[in-house]
Amino acid sequence: MKKRSPAKHTDKEISSEQVKTPEEYEKQIYDLQQLLEISRSLCTTLELHSLIESILYITMAQMRVLGAGIFIMNAVDSREFKLGNNYSGLEPDASIDYTISIDSKLVENIGTQGKVCTLQELREVIPENRELKIIESLHPTLIVPLILKNHMNGILLLGERISTGEDDTRYTDYEKQEIYTIASLAAIAVNNASLVELSSTDMMTHLKLKYYFFNILTDKLDNAFFAGQNLSVMMFDIDFFKKFNDTYGHACGDYVLQEVARIIKKSIRSVDMASRYGGEEFTVLLNKTCKKNALAVAERIRKNIANHDFFYQNQHMKVTISGGVSVFDIETNPVASAKLLVDQADQAMYVSKRNGRNCITYADPALLESMEQSKRER
Repeated sequence: MKKRSPAKHTDKEISSEQVKTPEEYEKQIYDLQQLLEISRSLCTTLELHSLIESILYITMAQMRVLGAGIFIMNAVDSREFKLGNNYSGLEPDASIDYTISIDSKLVENIGTQGKVCTLQELREVIPENRELKIIESLHPTLIVPLILKNHMNGILLLGERISTGEDDTRYTDYEKQEIYTIASLAAIAVNNASLVELSSTDMMTHLKLKYYFFNILTDKLDNAFFAGQNLSVMMFDIDFFKKFNDTYGHACGDYVLQEVARIIKKSIRSVDMASRYGGEEFTVLLNKTCKKNALAVAERIRKNIANHDFFYQNQHMKVTISGGVSVFDIETNPVASAKLLVDQADQAMYVSKRNGRNCITYADPALLESMEQSKRER
């Protein structure tokens, strides 16, 4: 057998090859280090809301853009990607429903291409597409799929690029590959956070479970202690809940739980957290919230539920709740544990029960001391 001689490159071929300069190698090494840090940051963030914020911040900083947004599925069994509040620096049109079906031509094309693309590239493939017009209204400069194991679990949009005076607003192939890698890391992190979301969520009410609530509250309480900030907890209990089960059946009781949970969640901010504490009891964590604002939120929730028309199988029902509010304050109420803060709200809630129900009570230190004194005297 004839031995093959090594391939020889002509001078022309060698000159046509791109030879990296030391500066380019240094940049590549720096970018790899950055990707390692990004990977570590994203994959250690399991709270979905915080994760989305991190992805947006990282994307805007790395790609020098003024805005970014992510369409994601709100539930594991969802058939739609929603923008919701998952954006920064973009200006959504209030008249547009930013929802994209996973079966749409837009998703099919973005997923099939498996790469970053521009609006113009998509217009050439799916002109006059309804979902594409939704994307167009946000004026993205780049559209990036979040793909994990050939499955797309999000769509990342990059806004206007920051110009430094040169013609550098266009993306190089290197930058496109970089953002695609970041999006791949984000896809893994979103998947992990979604699994945590599923395992920590009550399937009936779609609120957080008690154990997850305590984990987050413990972390937030530590942060509030070191930052010297307020942190508020609310406890609610549905008044005379047993009568709904006894009068209309357990299916009606489930309906009441679901509606109350929906109203509570709708009445708080996205940075706050509501949980089903157990049975017909609910807790709410209000981050960086003082006594005055916490009482205002609790009263708003109480009124929203009291004024809501609960309609089940042609029956109009009135539902009320009793609530208690406790506030961590480094000066007046420096509680050391999450359980103690929740217990304070729980005690205040039972005062509301004794005072006629359908009202809110603040866990004033003097009130709590009085209750403890009564217990000791029994």
